[in-house]
Amino acid sequence: MALARVRSLSIPLLVLVLLLAACGQTQSTTFSSVGAGLGSSATPSPEPSVSYPLTLTDDAGRTIILAKKPARIVSLAPSNTEIVCTVGACGNLTGVTDFDDYPASVKKVAHVVVQAKVDAEKVVAAQPDLVLAAGNGLTSEAAIKQLTDLRLRVMTLYPKDLAGVYHDINLVGAALGVPGKAQSTVASMQARVKAVTDAVAAAAHPRTFYEVSVFEGTIYTAGKDSFLSSLITLAGGDPVAGDAQSGAIQLEDLIAADPELILLGDASYDPTLATHDKAVAAVRARSGWGQISAVRAGKVVPFTEDVVTTRPGPRIVDGLEALARAIHPELFGS
Repeated sequence: MALARVRSLSIPLLVLVLLLAACGQTQSTTFSSVGAGLGSSATPSPEPSVSYPLTLTDDAGRTIILAKKPARIVSLAPSNTEIVCTVGACGNLTGVTDFDDYPASVKKVAHVVVQAKVDAEKVVAAQPDLVLAAGNGLTSEAAIKQLTDLRLRVMTLYPKDLAGVYHDINLVGAALGVPGKAQSTVASMQARVKAVTDAVAAAAHPRTFYEVSVFEGTIYTAGKDSFLSSLITLAGGDPVAGDAQSGAIQLEDLIAADPELILLGDASYDPTLATHDKAVAAVRARSGWGQISAVRAGKVVPFTEDVVTTRPGPRIVDGLEALARAIHPELFGS
């Protein structure tokens, strides 16, 4: 699990949103609740008509021709699943991964990806009209080729920034014949992002280190110019970044960067880091970490919203808002 998270974060992903702290009088900003149900809508507008056959281009530059509106969909990544659900097509899913957990209904859908390995036979058995793969090797090129050789229509999604998430939601909405639903979802996300960036516009940007994991002695964080790094910036932080490809950072480089705030994303999965006191004690006990400003000041925060912060789908704005609250509690409240 830790390795899967490191892999998904370490390669440059998307340019996004972050936050910061302000001096002077504290003002509280309240966001919409994290984890609002996907696929829900207020008063839906009539959908624009979509004509098939439909020709689209995916994030890998491949052309996909859909002869008719897809009725059966297989998703090879949790973020893709959430996009399908947010445009109201959860009921059309016939295959997902064993990591899919949101919304809860997708847990009952057949698993065609187990431990990150695509089972082509199970994909075929799901009889998909459209397969949604993940780019940059998250779905292997070998698996994509195998599925396309079986004459399945495979669309690859790989958003490299927040704009890319918007694009992919609109792309899936177009493919499934619901462009209006996709556009309204994107507009809502953009409004929430603007609320964050407006709130932190005048704030200071503390040097912020986001701990993805510490695995076998290697420290992993947001890679340089990565999706996660851009989110930290939009949320008002100055990200302490690791290697652009691996996300790894050497301890001496971390000490030299001297973060003012440490967010422990791995606290989402490690109960020994789940409280402030436990987190501070655990990090302070690490060799060399005690000299870092954030550790000396006790500015070590268990960050328990890692899933929505690192999954490039509709809930990514929930992650941005969570980062904003963690970086600037004086602006957004606890």
